[in-house]
Amino acid sequence: MTTSADHKILGPNDGPAAEVVNPQGTAPICLVCEHASAFIPASLADLGVAPEHRHSHAAWDIGGRDLAVALSEKLDAPLVASRVSRLVYDCNRPPSAPGAFPERSEVIDVPGNVGLDDAARAARVTEVYDPFRTLLSSTLDGFTKSPVLVTIHSFTPTWFGQPRSVELGLLHDSDDRLARAMLANRPDDLDAQLNAPYSVTDGVTHTLREHAIPRGLQNVMIEVRNDLISDAAGVARFTDILSTMLTKALATQEAT
Repeated sequence: MTTSADHKILGPNDGPAAEVVNPQGTAPICLVCEHASAFIPASLADLGVAPEHRHSHAAWDIGGRDLAVALSEKLDAPLVASRVSRLVYDCNRPPSAPGAFPERSEVIDVPGNVGLDDAARAARVTEVYDPFRTLLSSTLDGFTKSPVLVTIHSFTPTWFGQPRSVELGLLHDSDDRLARAMLANRPDDLDAQLNAPYSVTDGVTHTLREHAIPRGLQNVMIEVRNDLISDAAGVARFTDILSTMLTKALATQEAT
Protein backbone atom coordinates (compact mmCIF):
# COMPACT_ATOMS: atom_id res chain seq x y z
CA MET A 1 0.00 0.00 0.00
CA THR A 2 1.44 3.35 -1.03
CA THR A 3 1.18 6.48 1.09
CA SER A 4 1.51 10.18 0.37
CA ALA A 5 5.17 9.95 1.46
CA ASP A 6 5.79 7.64 -1.50
CA HIS A 7 4.62 10.41 -3.85
CA LYS A 8 6.95 13.20 -2.73
CA ILE A 9 6.48 16.08 -5.17
CA LEU A 10 8.58 19.10 -4.27
CA GLY A 11 12.33 18.61 -4.23
CA PRO A 12 14.79 20.34 -1.88
CA ASN A 13 15.53 23.05 -4.45
CA ASP A 14 11.95 23.69 -5.52
CA GLY A 15 11.16 26.20 -2.79
CA PRO A 16 7.83 26.68 -1.04
CA ALA A 17 4.50 25.96 -2.71
CA ALA A 18 3.25 29.50 -2.00
CA GLU A 19 4.65 32.92 -1.19
CA VAL A 20 3.63 36.32 0.12
CA VAL A 21 4.69 39.31 -1.95
CA ASN A 22 4.83 42.64 -0.10
CA PRO A 23 3.94 41.09 3.26
CA GLN A 24 4.27 44.49 4.98
CA GLY A 25 1.71 46.15 2.69
CA THR A 26 -0.48 48.56 4.62
CA ALA A 27 -3.66 48.67 2.51
CA PRO A 28 -6.67 46.78 3.90
CA ILE A 29 -6.63 44.60 0.79
CA CYS A 30 -5.46 41.02 0.45
CA LEU A 31 -4.61 40.07 -3.12
CA VAL A 32 -4.51 36.43 -4.18
CA CYS A 33 -3.21 34.74 -7.33
CA GLU A 34 -3.93 31.02 -7.25
CA HIS A 35 -2.63 30.36 -10.78
CA ALA A 36 0.50 32.50 -10.70
CA SER A 37 3.00 29.86 -11.83
CA ALA A 38 3.47 27.30 -14.60
CA PHE A 39 6.06 25.40 -12.54
CA ILE A 40 5.77 21.60 -12.57
CA PRO A 41 8.23 19.86 -10.23
CA ALA A 42 10.77 17.58 -11.90
CA SER A 43 9.39 14.64 -9.94
CA LEU A 44 6.24 14.77 -12.08
CA ALA A 45 8.05 14.70 -15.45
CA ASP A 46 6.01 17.62 -16.82
CA LEU A 47 2.88 15.50 -16.18
CA GLY A 48 3.32 14.27 -19.74
CA VAL A 49 2.07 17.61 -21.08
CA ALA A 50 3.30 18.41 -24.58
CA PRO A 51 6.11 21.02 -24.62
CA GLU A 52 4.02 23.55 -26.53
CA HIS A 53 1.39 23.50 -23.80
CA ARG A 54 3.56 23.74 -20.69
CA HIS A 55 3.26 27.53 -20.54
CA SER A 56 -0.23 27.78 -22.01
CA HIS A 57 -3.37 28.97 -20.25
CA ALA A 58 -3.87 25.38 -19.11
CA ALA A 59 -0.78 25.52 -16.89
CA TRP A 60 -1.27 28.97 -15.39
CA ASP A 61 -3.06 32.30 -15.77
CA ILE A 62 -0.97 34.11 -18.37
CA GLY A 63 -0.13 37.61 -17.15
CA GLY A 64 -1.88 36.96 -13.85
CA ARG A 65 1.15 37.09 -11.59
CA ASP A 66 2.59 40.15 -13.33
CA LEU A 67 -0.70 41.97 -12.89
CA ALA A 68 -1.09 40.85 -9.28
CA VAL A 69 2.44 41.96 -8.37
CA ALA A 70 1.92 45.33 -10.07
CA LEU A 71 -1.35 45.81 -8.17
CA SER A 72 0.39 44.83 -4.93
CA GLU A 73 2.96 47.56 -5.51
CA LYS A 74 0.47 50.22 -6.59
CA LEU A 75 -2.03 49.53 -3.80
CA ASP A 76 0.63 48.62 -1.22
CA ALA A 77 -1.25 45.40 -0.50
CA PRO A 78 0.01 41.92 0.44
CA LEU A 79 -0.27 39.29 -2.28
CA VAL A 80 -0.52 35.54 -1.66
CA ALA A 81 0.54 33.60 -4.75
CA SER A 82 0.93 29.95 -5.61
CA ARG A 83 4.32 28.86 -6.95
CA VAL A 84 3.11 25.59 -8.51
CA SER A 85 1.14 25.01 -11.71
CA ARG A 86 -2.60 24.59 -11.55
CA LEU A 87 -2.07 21.29 -13.40
CA VAL A 88 -0.34 19.87 -10.33
CA TYR A 89 -3.07 21.18 -8.05
CA ASP A 90 -5.56 23.95 -8.75
CA CYS A 91 -5.53 26.00 -5.55
CA ASN A 92 -8.91 27.49 -6.44
CA ARG A 93 -10.54 24.08 -6.07
CA PRO A 94 -11.19 21.92 -2.97
CA PRO A 95 -9.57 18.48 -2.87
CA SER A 96 -12.93 16.85 -3.58
CA ALA A 97 -13.32 18.64 -6.94
CA PRO A 98 -12.32 16.78 -10.11
CA GLY A 99 -10.78 20.00 -11.40
CA ALA A 100 -8.26 20.04 -8.57
CA PHE A 101 -6.25 17.47 -10.56
CA PRO A 102 -7.38 18.10 -14.17
CA GLU A 103 -6.93 15.22 -16.59
CA ARG A 104 -7.71 17.57 -19.45
CA SER A 105 -7.87 21.36 -19.75
CA GLU A 106 -9.94 22.49 -22.72
CA VAL A 107 -8.23 20.55 -25.56
CA ILE A 108 -4.98 19.91 -23.66
CA ASP A 109 -4.39 16.46 -22.21
CA VAL A 110 -2.63 15.98 -18.87
CA PRO A 111 -1.56 12.32 -18.89
CA GLY A 112 0.18 12.57 -15.53
CA ASN A 113 -3.13 13.27 -13.83
CA VAL A 114 -4.97 10.26 -15.25
CA GLY A 115 -5.77 7.51 -12.76
CA LEU A 116 -4.23 9.13 -9.69
CA ASP A 117 -4.63 6.99 -6.61
CA ASP A 118 -5.66 8.35 -3.22
CA ALA A 119 -2.06 8.58 -1.99
CA ALA A 120 -0.94 10.59 -5.01
CA ARG A 121 -3.85 12.99 -4.56
CA ALA A 122 -3.16 13.29 -0.84
CA ALA A 123 0.49 14.15 -1.54
CA ARG A 124 -0.49 17.03 -3.78
CA VAL A 125 -2.99 18.30 -1.24
CA THR A 126 -0.37 18.11 1.51
CA GLU A 127 2.46 19.70 -0.46
CA VAL A 128 0.64 22.25 -2.64
CA TYR A 129 -2.87 23.08 -1.49
CA ASP A 130 -2.46 22.96 2.28
CA PRO A 131 0.57 25.33 2.37
CA PHE A 132 -1.25 27.78 0.08
CA ARG A 133 -4.41 27.61 2.16
CA THR A 134 -2.51 28.01 5.43
CA LEU A 135 -0.46 30.93 4.13
CA LEU A 136 -3.54 32.77 2.89
CA SER A 137 -5.35 32.19 6.18
CA SER A 138 -2.42 33.43 8.26
CA THR A 139 -2.01 36.48 6.01
CA LEU A 140 -5.64 37.38 6.55
CA ASP A 141 -5.20 36.89 10.28
CA GLY A 142 -2.38 39.44 10.24
CA PHE A 143 -4.49 42.41 9.16
CA THR A 144 -5.30 44.91 11.90
CA LYS A 145 -8.36 46.09 9.96
CA SER A 146 -10.64 43.65 8.17
CA PRO A 147 -9.45 43.59 4.55
CA VAL A 148 -11.25 42.94 1.31
CA LEU A 149 -10.12 39.84 -0.55
CA VAL A 150 -9.37 40.22 -4.26
CA THR A 151 -8.31 37.27 -6.40
CA ILE A 152 -6.53 37.91 -9.71
CA HIS A 153 -7.00 35.65 -12.73
CA SER A 154 -6.77 35.71 -16.52
CA PHE A 155 -8.67 33.79 -19.17
CA THR A 156 -7.99 32.74 -22.73
CA PRO A 157 -9.58 34.81 -25.56
CA THR A 158 -10.83 31.65 -27.26
CA TRP A 159 -12.44 28.65 -25.55
CA PHE A 160 -13.17 25.51 -27.56
CA GLY A 161 -12.90 27.59 -30.72
CA GLN A 162 -15.36 30.25 -29.55
CA PRO A 163 -14.07 33.82 -29.17
CA ARG A 164 -14.79 35.71 -25.98
CA SER A 165 -15.57 39.38 -26.35
CA VAL A 166 -15.64 40.23 -22.64
CA GLU A 167 -12.42 41.92 -21.52
CA LEU A 168 -12.88 42.02 -17.76
CA GLY A 169 -14.97 39.79 -15.56
CA LEU A 170 -15.95 40.63 -11.98
CA LEU A 171 -17.09 37.44 -10.32
CA HIS A 172 -18.86 36.94 -7.02
CA ASP A 173 -20.37 34.21 -4.93
CA SER A 174 -23.06 34.99 -2.34
CA ASP A 175 -21.62 38.45 -1.59
CA ASP A 176 -21.84 40.69 -4.65
CA ARG A 177 -21.14 44.05 -2.97
CA LEU A 178 -17.59 44.63 -4.13
CA ALA A 179 -18.09 43.19 -7.62
CA ARG A 180 -21.06 45.47 -8.27
CA ALA A 181 -19.34 48.52 -6.79
CA MET A 182 -16.31 47.95 -9.02
CA LEU A 183 -18.51 47.43 -12.07
CA ALA A 184 -20.16 50.79 -11.41
CA ASN A 185 -16.72 52.41 -11.64
CA ARG A 186 -15.54 50.71 -14.83
CA PRO A 187 -14.20 52.76 -17.77
CA ASP A 188 -16.77 53.43 -20.47
CA ASP A 189 -14.61 51.86 -23.18
CA LEU A 190 -14.06 48.56 -21.36
CA ASP A 191 -16.25 45.50 -21.86
CA ALA A 192 -16.63 44.55 -18.20
CA GLN A 193 -19.31 42.15 -17.00
CA LEU A 194 -20.45 40.44 -13.82
CA ASN A 195 -19.83 36.69 -13.59
CA ALA A 196 -18.21 36.38 -17.00
CA PRO A 197 -16.74 34.38 -18.62
CA TYR A 198 -17.40 32.15 -15.59
CA SER A 199 -19.83 32.15 -12.71
CA VAL A 200 -20.36 30.43 -9.38
CA THR A 201 -21.96 27.50 -11.20
CA ASP A 202 -18.57 26.72 -12.78
CA GLY A 203 -17.07 26.13 -9.33
CA VAL A 204 -14.57 28.97 -9.63
CA THR A 205 -15.31 30.78 -6.35
CA HIS A 206 -13.68 28.30 -3.96
CA THR A 207 -11.17 30.81 -2.56
CA LEU A 208 -13.93 33.33 -1.92
CA ARG A 209 -16.06 30.70 -0.20
CA GLU A 210 -13.19 29.27 1.84
CA HIS A 211 -11.50 32.45 3.02
CA ALA A 212 -13.70 35.55 2.56
CA ILE A 213 -17.32 34.64 3.11
CA PRO A 214 -16.86 32.82 6.45
CA ARG A 215 -14.96 35.87 7.76
CA GLY A 216 -17.57 38.32 6.45
CA LEU A 217 -14.99 39.98 4.16
CA GLN A 218 -16.06 41.75 1.02
CA ASN A 219 -14.54 40.00 -1.96
CA VAL A 220 -14.28 39.79 -5.72
CA MET A 221 -12.68 37.51 -8.28
CA ILE A 222 -11.12 39.46 -11.13
CA GLU A 223 -10.73 37.85 -14.56
CA VAL A 224 -8.82 39.71 -17.31
CA ARG A 225 -8.62 38.38 -20.87
CA ASN A 226 -5.02 37.30 -21.16
CA ASP A 227 -4.25 38.85 -24.55
CA LEU A 228 -4.78 42.23 -22.86
CA ILE A 229 -2.09 41.61 -20.22
CA SER A 230 0.44 39.64 -22.25
CA ASP A 231 3.03 42.43 -22.20
CA ALA A 232 4.25 45.18 -19.89
CA ALA A 233 2.07 47.84 -21.50
CA GLY A 234 -1.06 45.76 -21.02
CA VAL A 235 -0.19 44.97 -17.42
CA ALA A 236 0.41 48.66 -16.71
CA ARG A 237 -2.90 49.60 -18.32
CA PHE A 238 -4.92 47.13 -16.28
CA THR A 239 -3.02 47.95 -13.12
CA ASP A 240 -4.26 51.53 -13.49
CA ILE A 241 -7.77 50.45 -14.46
CA LEU A 242 -8.24 47.94 -11.65
CA SER A 243 -6.59 50.00 -8.92
CA THR A 244 -8.83 52.94 -9.82
CA MET A 245 -11.96 50.79 -9.94
CA LEU A 246 -11.17 49.17 -6.62
CA THR A 247 -10.17 52.39 -4.86
CA LYS A 248 -13.30 54.19 -6.04
CA ALA A 249 -15.51 51.24 -5.09
CA LEU A 250 -14.12 51.12 -1.57
CA ALA A 251 -14.32 54.91 -1.16
CA THR A 252 -17.96 54.89 -2.29
CA GLN A 253 -18.83 52.17 0.21
CA GLU A 254 -17.07 53.96 3.07
CA ALA A 255 -19.05 57.11 2.30
CA THR A 256 -22.41 55.34 2.52
